[in-house]
Amino acid sequence: MDVNTKLLPDWGEILEDAGRYKRLVGKLNYLRVTRPDTTFAVGIVSQFLLALRTTHLEEIMRILRYMKKALGRGLLYSDHGYTRVVSFSDAECA
Repeated sequence: MDVNTKLLPDWGEILEDAGRYKRLVGKLNYLRVTRPDTTFAVGIVSQFLLALRTTHLEEIMRILRYMKKALGRGLLYSDHGYTRVVSFSDAECA
């Protein structure tokens, strides 16, 4: 997402096909797990689910173009056969 772009609820024409926008935002929210570089931009476009405009759809298309150009840059979660969760913490952080 362009850092100089400001999205407002009343910019652009009203979007006719609201279902398409909502489906795309839902899919992008799902992909955020493996693509943390898109988290901010997807969070911004998901704020406008009630006031859908053409400018918001253009930003979604920009995110999709970025993801298409940056294939293979996501996180890879692989299965190593472990059945328990292991976590680490620093108890002396203070």
